[in-house]
Amino acid sequence: MATTTIRKPTSFRLRADLLERLRNNAFRENRTLNNYVESVLLEHIFNEPNDTTKTAIMEAMSGHNPNKVYDNVDDMFNDILNEE
Repeated sequence: MATTTIRKPTSFRLRADLLERLRNNAFRENRTLNNYVESVLLEHIFNEPNDTTKTAIMEAMSGHNPNKVYDNVDDMFNDILNEE
């Protein structure tokens, strides 16, 4: 069964530097600007993280870090090597 995706022409006002970066990215991927922008938007809209990832994001954004934070690499390696 074939499906048809209906597309409607539209226009947006974008910053010149943003448009240039979009064009460069599309060119690097050998894609049209329209195809590239559509795929970026689709990925952003439909790529929802799972519950574990959402929880980790919220934890990171809260500034609460249950993990030990090290001031230097030597302390970190000493902890790793002395774990029992």
